[in-house]
Amino acid sequence: MCKKVYLCKKIAKIMPTFIFILFVALLPVAVLLYYIYKKDRYQREPASQMLLAFVCGIGATFLSLAFTMPFSVAGVDASAGQSVFDAIARAFYLAALPEETAKLIILWFFLRSCSYFDEHMDGIVYAVCVSLGFAALENVFYLFANYPDIIGVGISRSLFAVPGHFFFGVLMGYYYSLAKYSKVDKLYYMTLTLLAPVLAHGCYDSLLFVMTVSPSLSIILTILFLYFCHKLRKYCSSKIEEHLNRDRVRNYKQKHSEVDGVDK
Repeated sequence: MCKKVYLCKKIAKIMPTFIFILFVALLPVAVLLYYIYKKDRYQREPASQMLLAFVCGIGATFLSLAFTMPFSVAGVDASAGQSVFDAIARAFYLAALPEETAKLIILWFFLRSCSYFDEHMDGIVYAVCVSLGFAALENVFYLFANYPDIIGVGISRSLFAVPGHFFFGVLMGYYYSLAKYSKVDKLYYMTLTLLAPVLAHGCYDSLLFVMTVSPSLSIILTILFLYFCHKLRKYCSSKIEEHLNRDRVRNYKQKHSEVDGVDK
């Protein structure tokens, strides 16, 4: 009985901390999910489908870990090597490539039987949901691991890491939709569906990883990192607008073809 009382008190003591960490970790994810939901202004996806894609994205975290497991077994980890080349290599083969590959596999698995994927913008919406599912669990892990500095880590990840995954999802979804709806260059767009987010993710992480091995370059790299994030945001925003315009034109043509059919 005493052990049970002690356990209950222990749980009650740590529960507020646990809830606070979850709140800090998931708040930026929730904001970006709401943003992409509202951005899909023509035929919004069901919230239940977006939630399901988000949950599937959480599973991408474990799939990514499975991809990097051979490197861990071989003794290669994110802190190995101290050269700039090593840092860039790790950014791609230990982060960008396995993570974006895992997300794409999950996205394909989800969309292959999704009847709601009927617009260009839908590819971006669901890719972002998968990517933010991945980001959510990753954020929880990071904040638990850095609890003494939870505010600083939480703010920095809310401003950069979580939006970064959002933008990688936009790139993946943008080209995924083009691969589906384009009548030509399908292989080209299918390649970019993985290549574009891997390159963006790899460059993002490379700038951060190189800072850890070359502190003397930190000021220059910080400026480059902020500039890269700014350009990535603008580029992804333009891609969202492109697909929205495609859907607007497509919906306009469909409505007029239906009207013409009724008149005939």
